[in-house]
Amino acid sequence: MYFFRNDYSEGALPQVLDALNQTNALSTVGYGLDPFCAEAASSIRRRFACPDAAVHFLMGGTQVNLTAISALLRPWEAVIAASSGHIAVHETGAVEATGHKVCTVPSGDGKLRPEQIRAVCAAHTDEHMVLPKLVYVSDSTELGTVYTRRELEALSETCRALGLALYLDGARLAVALDASDVRPEDLPALCDAFYIGGTKNGLLFGEALVVVREAWKSNFRHAVKQRGGMLAKGRLLGVQFQALLQDDLWLRSAAHANAMAARIRDGLSGLGIPVAADSPTNQLFPILPNAKYEALARGFSFEVWDRPDPEHTTVRFVTSWATTGEAVDALLDALRA
Repeated sequence: MYFFRNDYSEGALPQVLDALNQTNALSTVGYGLDPFCAEAASSIRRRFACPDAAVHFLMGGTQVNLTAISALLRPWEAVIAASSGHIAVHETGAVEATGHKVCTVPSGDGKLRPEQIRAVCAAHTDEHMVLPKLVYVSDSTELGTVYTRRELEALSETCRALGLALYLDGARLAVALDASDVRPEDLPALCDAFYIGGTKNGLLFGEALVVVREAWKSNFRHAVKQRGGMLAKGRLLGVQFQALLQDDLWLRSAAHANAMAARIRDGLSGLGIPVAADSPTNQLFPILPNAKYEALARGFSFEVWDRPDPEHTTVRFVTSWATTGEAVDALLDALRA
């Protein structure tokens, strides 16, 4: 069985496991106050050119999103997101369970546009409605699409003009950066907060939240603790991120995932198989005849994404740092059969 189900099926990059093993017997203070977390945070500040940012290490993406968004908003304030956004679809209402409404807008490619943000704000007119105050975007999106630098600049400009904050979910940030003209140093200049995904890019677990806006830095560790995000063995997150950031391993592993996906994408195109989204990253959404889908499912693990009509099934293939050329060849051979 070949796995194309997600980019976190495997354990961790060998360099990450080596770092954990080498530091296993060392004793440090807990709760992210150890030297490993401090050095990893410093590395992030240098790599993203944000020397004054606050960096917090948490376990997973949903935890980061609900912790950050609930801490950054007043009780009556709301979030604007694409209808396919992770916080709107795949987090079991975690953000809304904290009391903050998620105002969604339709988006065929998973991306938000400035005019959609302006329309949501214009529709919320008085104190009888929630007050939109934060814009949530993900890069790459749930459909594997990416923002260009100009698109992020336009969103940032719109948010500042409307008095909104811009928050970027970076669960798959590395593959997005590899596939676009956005640079790491662009993010703190354009966003009020963002996070760097580790779980889907070769770590056992872990995400790094970068808080740029000065007003949000104070007492944020209280929010992390209250939401269950303060790991007693926090140094495990610091050790992993140190290894991931060394020599840009995080970008090199993402480039491999994208390269494997590109081979599959070219194969799909050559076979005339349509896709549901024009993704340049490691998530692909081919639309298969049901017979082909059923035959493929016998030897490959992947997700069913949609059923656009009775005769077809849209599936999702995801590649990772661990995807091999052998697995890609086997998939392409099965698609040709």
